Amino acid sequence: MTVVDAHAHVIVPGLGADVRWDDRGQVVELGGKAIRAAVREFVELEKILEEQDRAGVDKVVLCPWVNLVGRETARQNEALAAMVGARVAALGTVDLSRPDELVELMRDGRLSGVEVTASVDGDYLGHDRFADFWRVAEETRAFVFVHPTTRGFGIRALDDYYLWNTAGNPLETTITAAHLVMAGVLERHPGLRILLAHAGGAILALRGRLAHSHTFQPDARSRLTESPVDSIGRFYLDTVAHDETLLRAAIDFAGADHVLLGSDYPFDMGLERPAEPVRALGLDPADEELVLGGNALRLLNQDGAA
Repeated sequence: MTVVDAHAHVIVPGLGADVRWDDRGQVVELGGKAIRAAVREFVELEKILEEQDRAGVDKVVLCPWVNLVGRETARQNEALAAMVGARVAALGTVDLSRPDELVELMRDGRLSGVEVTASVDGDYLGHDRFADFWRVAEETRAFVFVHPTTRGFGIRALDDYYLWNTAGNPLETTITAAHLVMAGVLERHPGLRILLAHAGGAILALRGRLAHSHTFQPDARSRLTESPVDSIGRFYLDTVAHDETLLRAAIDFAGADHVLLGSDYPFDMGLERPAEPVRALGLDPADEELVLGGNALRLLNQDGAA
Protein backbone atom coordinates (compact mmCIF):
# COMPACT_ATOMS: atom_id res chain seq x y z
CA MET A 1 0.00 0.00 0.00
CA THR A 2 1.33 3.43 -0.98
CA VAL A 3 0.48 6.20 1.48
CA VAL A 4 0.01 9.49 -0.38
CA ASP A 5 -0.33 12.90 1.26
CA ALA A 6 -2.45 14.88 -1.21
CA HIS A 7 -2.43 18.18 0.71
CA ALA A 8 1.06 19.52 1.36
CA HIS A 9 2.62 22.88 0.58
CA VAL A 10 6.03 24.08 -0.53
CA ILE A 11 7.53 27.52 -1.13
CA VAL A 12 9.47 28.12 -4.32
CA PRO A 13 12.30 30.56 -3.47
CA GLY A 14 12.53 33.93 -5.14
CA LEU A 15 8.81 34.73 -5.30
CA GLY A 16 8.81 37.31 -2.53
CA ALA A 17 8.50 35.06 0.50
CA ASP A 18 11.46 35.16 2.87
CA VAL A 19 11.83 31.99 4.95
CA ARG A 20 14.21 31.67 7.90
CA TRP A 21 14.55 29.88 11.21
CA ASP A 22 15.22 31.53 14.56
CA ASP A 23 15.22 30.35 18.16
CA ARG A 24 11.40 30.26 18.14
CA GLY A 25 11.02 28.28 14.94
CA GLN A 26 10.35 29.00 11.27
CA VAL A 27 9.36 32.47 10.12
CA VAL A 28 7.81 33.25 6.74
CA GLU A 29 7.66 36.90 5.70
CA LEU A 30 5.63 38.17 2.77
CA GLY A 31 4.66 41.76 2.08
CA GLY A 32 6.05 42.92 5.39
CA LYS A 33 4.00 40.43 7.41
CA ALA A 34 5.58 37.57 9.35
CA ILE A 35 3.84 34.28 10.10
CA ARG A 36 4.92 31.44 12.37
CA ALA A 37 2.21 28.96 11.48
CA ALA A 38 4.52 26.85 9.29
CA VAL A 39 6.14 24.60 11.87
CA ARG A 40 8.00 22.18 9.57
CA GLU A 41 10.39 22.57 6.65
CA PHE A 42 8.77 24.68 3.93
CA VAL A 43 11.42 25.06 1.22
CA GLU A 44 14.13 22.39 0.92
CA LEU A 45 12.82 19.25 -0.79
CA GLU A 46 15.28 16.87 0.84
CA LYS A 47 14.23 18.01 4.31
CA ILE A 48 10.55 17.88 3.36
CA LEU A 49 10.98 14.25 2.35
CA GLU A 50 12.69 13.53 5.66
CA GLU A 51 9.62 14.96 7.37
CA GLN A 52 7.40 12.76 5.21
CA ASP A 53 9.42 9.72 6.27
CA ARG A 54 8.76 10.56 9.90
CA ALA A 55 5.07 11.03 9.09
CA GLY A 56 4.80 7.58 7.51
CA VAL A 57 4.09 9.00 4.04
CA ASP A 58 5.45 7.27 0.93
CA LYS A 59 4.53 9.90 -1.66
CA VAL A 60 3.64 13.57 -1.30
CA VAL A 61 1.68 15.89 -3.57
CA LEU A 62 3.28 19.31 -3.22
CA CYS A 63 1.44 22.49 -4.11
CA PRO A 64 2.23 26.18 -3.61
CA TRP A 65 1.76 28.06 -0.38
CA VAL A 66 -1.64 29.55 -1.08
CA ASN A 67 -0.33 33.12 -0.69
CA LEU A 68 1.84 32.51 -3.76
CA VAL A 69 -0.85 30.96 -5.95
CA GLY A 70 -1.02 32.89 -9.23
CA ARG A 71 2.36 34.56 -8.74
CA GLU A 72 4.90 34.20 -11.58
CA THR A 73 3.05 31.13 -12.81
CA ALA A 74 5.52 29.98 -15.49
CA ARG A 75 8.54 30.30 -13.24
CA GLN A 76 6.80 28.74 -10.25
CA ASN A 77 5.46 25.83 -12.29
CA GLU A 78 8.91 25.07 -13.70
CA ALA A 79 10.36 24.97 -10.20
CA LEU A 80 7.54 22.74 -8.96
CA ALA A 81 7.92 20.42 -11.95
CA ALA A 82 11.62 20.07 -11.17
CA MET A 83 10.68 18.60 -7.77
CA VAL A 84 8.62 15.78 -9.29
CA GLY A 85 10.09 12.31 -8.87
CA ALA A 86 9.40 8.84 -7.54
CA ARG A 87 8.20 10.20 -4.18
CA VAL A 88 6.88 13.57 -5.30
CA ALA A 89 3.97 14.70 -7.43
CA ALA A 90 3.10 18.36 -7.73
CA LEU A 91 0.29 20.74 -8.55
CA GLY A 92 1.06 24.02 -10.23
CA THR A 93 -0.64 27.38 -10.46
CA VAL A 94 -2.26 29.25 -13.33
CA ASP A 95 -4.06 32.50 -14.01
CA LEU A 96 -7.70 31.40 -14.01
CA SER A 97 -8.47 34.01 -16.65
CA ARG A 98 -6.00 32.26 -18.99
CA PRO A 99 -7.16 28.66 -19.45
CA ASP A 100 -4.44 28.23 -22.07
CA GLU A 101 -1.97 28.09 -19.18
CA LEU A 102 -3.76 25.01 -17.86
CA VAL A 103 -3.74 23.43 -21.32
CA GLU A 104 0.02 23.96 -21.57
CA LEU A 105 0.62 22.70 -18.03
CA MET A 106 -1.32 19.49 -18.60
CA ARG A 107 0.21 18.94 -22.03
CA ASP A 108 3.69 19.16 -20.50
CA GLY A 109 2.73 16.27 -18.22
CA ARG A 110 5.10 16.82 -15.30
CA LEU A 111 2.48 18.52 -13.10
CA SER A 112 -0.76 16.72 -12.34
CA GLY A 113 -3.02 19.73 -12.05
CA VAL A 114 -3.30 22.99 -10.17
CA GLU A 115 -4.08 24.54 -6.83
CA VAL A 116 -6.64 27.34 -6.98
CA THR A 117 -7.83 29.77 -4.33
CA ALA A 118 -11.41 29.59 -3.10
CA SER A 119 -11.98 33.17 -4.21
CA VAL A 120 -10.26 35.53 -6.62
CA ASP A 121 -10.66 39.27 -6.10
CA GLY A 122 -13.90 38.62 -4.22
CA ASP A 123 -15.39 36.30 -6.84
CA TYR A 124 -16.08 32.69 -5.87
CA LEU A 125 -15.40 29.80 -8.19
CA GLY A 126 -18.87 29.41 -9.68
CA HIS A 127 -18.63 32.89 -11.22
CA ASP A 128 -19.05 33.04 -14.99
CA ARG A 129 -15.57 34.54 -15.35
CA PHE A 130 -14.17 31.07 -14.54
CA ALA A 131 -16.38 29.15 -16.99
CA ASP A 132 -13.61 28.55 -19.53
CA PHE A 133 -11.22 27.40 -16.82
CA TRP A 134 -13.65 24.72 -15.64
CA ARG A 135 -14.31 23.61 -19.21
CA VAL A 136 -10.59 23.16 -19.81
CA ALA A 137 -10.07 21.49 -16.42
CA GLU A 138 -12.59 18.83 -17.38
CA GLU A 139 -11.20 18.41 -20.89
CA THR A 140 -7.62 17.99 -19.66
CA ARG A 141 -8.58 15.84 -16.64
CA ALA A 142 -6.64 18.19 -14.40
CA PHE A 143 -6.58 17.56 -10.66
CA VAL A 144 -7.85 20.86 -9.17
CA PHE A 145 -7.21 21.46 -5.48
CA VAL A 146 -9.36 24.22 -3.95
CA HIS A 147 -7.75 25.92 -0.96
CA PRO A 148 -8.96 28.93 1.08
CA THR A 149 -7.02 32.16 0.74
CA THR A 150 -6.51 32.31 4.56
CA ARG A 151 -7.86 35.85 4.79
CA GLY A 152 -10.96 35.74 2.64
CA PHE A 153 -13.20 37.88 4.81
CA GLY A 154 -13.11 41.35 6.32
CA ILE A 155 -14.91 40.16 9.45
CA ARG A 156 -13.41 41.67 12.59
CA ALA A 157 -14.48 38.82 14.83
CA LEU A 158 -12.26 36.46 12.84
CA ASP A 159 -9.24 38.41 14.07
CA ASP A 160 -9.85 37.01 17.57
CA TYR A 161 -8.88 33.62 18.99
CA TYR A 162 -7.26 32.29 15.76
CA LEU A 163 -10.73 32.19 14.20
CA TRP A 164 -9.43 33.46 10.84
CA ASN A 165 -7.91 29.99 10.51
CA THR A 166 -10.18 27.63 12.46
CA ALA A 167 -13.47 29.14 11.26
CA GLY A 168 -12.56 31.46 8.38
CA ASN A 169 -10.62 29.00 6.27
CA PRO A 170 -13.26 26.24 6.18
CA LEU A 171 -16.00 28.85 5.80
CA GLU A 172 -14.40 30.18 2.62
CA THR A 173 -14.11 26.66 1.23
CA THR A 174 -17.75 26.03 2.12
CA ILE A 175 -18.94 29.14 0.32
CA THR A 176 -17.01 28.43 -2.86
CA ALA A 177 -18.14 24.80 -2.86
CA ALA A 178 -21.77 25.87 -2.50
CA HIS A 179 -21.25 28.50 -5.18
CA LEU A 180 -19.87 25.90 -7.61
CA VAL A 181 -22.78 23.59 -6.85
CA MET A 182 -25.60 26.12 -7.15
CA ALA A 183 -24.06 27.69 -10.25
CA GLY A 184 -24.34 24.27 -11.88
CA VAL A 185 -20.62 23.93 -12.60
CA LEU A 186 -20.35 20.33 -11.40
CA GLU A 187 -23.56 19.37 -13.19
CA ARG A 188 -22.32 20.82 -16.49
CA HIS A 189 -18.88 19.28 -16.07
CA PRO A 190 -19.34 15.90 -14.35
CA GLY A 191 -15.80 14.87 -15.24
CA LEU A 192 -14.18 17.53 -13.04
CA ARG A 193 -11.68 16.31 -10.44
CA ILE A 194 -12.02 18.87 -7.65
CA LEU A 195 -10.48 18.27 -4.23
CA LEU A 196 -11.73 20.46 -1.38
CA ALA A 197 -9.35 21.28 1.45
CA HIS A 198 -10.12 20.61 5.12
CA ALA A 199 -12.71 17.89 4.47
CA GLY A 200 -14.82 20.35 2.48
CA GLY A 201 -15.27 22.80 5.32
CA ALA A 202 -18.94 22.74 6.33
CA ILE A 203 -20.40 21.89 2.93
CA LEU A 204 -21.68 18.49 4.11
CA ALA A 205 -23.47 20.07 7.07
CA LEU A 206 -25.24 22.50 4.71
CA ARG A 207 -26.32 20.00 2.07
CA GLY A 208 -29.83 19.74 3.49
CA ARG A 209 -30.36 23.50 3.44
CA LEU A 210 -29.07 23.76 -0.12
CA ALA A 211 -31.27 20.89 -1.23
CA HIS A 212 -34.34 22.37 0.49
CA SER A 213 -33.85 25.76 -1.14
CA HIS A 214 -33.62 24.04 -4.50
CA THR A 215 -37.14 22.61 -4.10
CA PHE A 216 -38.88 26.01 -4.09
CA GLN A 217 -36.58 29.03 -4.48
CA PRO A 218 -36.29 30.22 -8.11
CA ASP A 219 -32.89 31.80 -7.52
CA ALA A 220 -31.57 28.50 -6.14
CA ARG A 221 -32.94 26.65 -9.20
CA SER A 222 -31.79 29.15 -11.83
CA ARG A 223 -28.57 27.36 -12.85
CA LEU A 224 -28.89 23.88 -11.38
CA THR A 225 -31.16 21.06 -12.54
CA GLU A 226 -29.98 18.14 -10.41
CA SER A 227 -30.21 18.02 -6.64
CA PRO A 228 -27.46 19.99 -4.89
CA VAL A 229 -26.69 16.80 -2.97
CA ASP A 230 -25.80 15.05 -6.22
CA SER A 231 -23.41 17.86 -7.17
CA ILE A 232 -21.81 17.88 -3.72
CA GLY A 233 -21.21 14.18 -4.12
CA ARG A 234 -18.99 14.90 -7.13
CA PHE A 235 -16.37 16.65 -4.98
CA TYR A 236 -13.35 14.91 -3.50
CA LEU A 237 -12.55 15.71 0.14
CA ASP A 238 -9.31 15.53 2.08
CA THR A 239 -9.01 14.03 5.56
CA VAL A 240 -7.96 17.18 7.44
CA ALA A 241 -11.01 17.14 9.73
CA HIS A 242 -9.41 16.84 13.20
CA ASP A 243 -12.42 14.84 14.37
CA GLU A 244 -13.13 11.12 14.01
CA THR A 245 -16.90 11.56 13.75
CA LEU A 246 -16.57 14.20 11.03
CA LEU A 247 -14.01 12.15 9.10
CA ARG A 248 -16.21 9.07 9.22
CA ALA A 249 -19.21 11.17 8.11
CA ALA A 250 -17.22 12.51 5.15
CA ILE A 251 -16.36 8.98 4.04
CA ASP A 252 -19.92 7.76 4.62
CA PHE A 253 -21.33 10.57 2.46
CA ALA A 254 -18.74 10.92 -0.27
CA GLY A 255 -17.70 7.29 -0.39
CA ALA A 256 -14.24 5.92 0.24
CA ASP A 257 -13.43 6.52 -3.43
CA HIS A 258 -13.87 10.29 -3.00
CA VAL A 259 -11.74 10.95 0.10
CA LEU A 260 -7.98 11.57 -0.06
CA LEU A 261 -5.42 11.54 2.70
CA GLY A 262 -4.13 15.02 3.50
CA SER A 263 -1.95 16.61 6.16
CA ASP A 264 -1.88 20.39 5.40
CA TYR A 265 1.89 20.14 5.79
CA PRO A 266 3.80 22.12 7.12
CA PHE A 267 1.25 24.08 9.16
CA ASP A 268 0.32 24.03 12.82
CA MET A 269 -3.28 23.20 11.89
CA GLY A 270 -2.09 20.17 9.94
CA LEU A 271 -1.80 16.50 10.85
CA GLU A 272 1.71 15.40 11.80
CA ARG A 273 0.96 11.72 11.06
CA PRO A 274 -2.03 11.91 8.69
CA ALA A 275 -2.54 8.18 8.13
CA GLU A 276 -3.21 7.46 11.80
CA PRO A 277 -6.73 9.01 12.02
CA VAL A 278 -7.75 7.05 8.93
CA ARG A 279 -6.41 3.76 10.26
CA ALA A 280 -8.17 4.41 13.57
CA LEU A 281 -11.55 4.28 11.80
CA GLY A 282 -11.25 0.53 11.18
CA LEU A 283 -12.44 0.82 7.58
CA ASP A 284 -12.76 -2.12 5.25
CA PRO A 285 -9.17 -2.78 4.05
CA ALA A 286 -10.04 -1.98 0.44
CA ASP A 287 -11.63 1.32 1.46
CA GLU A 288 -8.71 2.18 3.72
CA GLU A 289 -6.29 1.60 0.86
CA LEU A 290 -8.30 3.94 -1.37
CA VAL A 291 -8.25 6.75 1.18
CA LEU A 292 -4.61 6.31 2.16
CA GLY A 293 -3.33 6.45 -1.38
CA GLY A 294 -5.31 4.69 -4.07
CA ASN A 295 -7.57 7.63 -4.84
CA ALA A 296 -4.68 10.08 -5.06
CA LEU A 297 -2.73 7.81 -7.39
CA ARG A 298 -5.79 7.48 -9.62
CA LEU A 299 -6.37 11.23 -9.78
CA LEU A 300 -2.69 11.79 -10.46
CA ASN A 301 -2.91 9.17 -13.24
CA GLN A 302 -0.27 7.12 -11.44
CA ASP A 303 -2.27 4.03 -10.53
CA GLY A 304 -1.14 2.05 -13.55
CA ALA A 305 -4.59 2.10 -15.15
CA ALA A 306 -4.77 2.63 -18.88
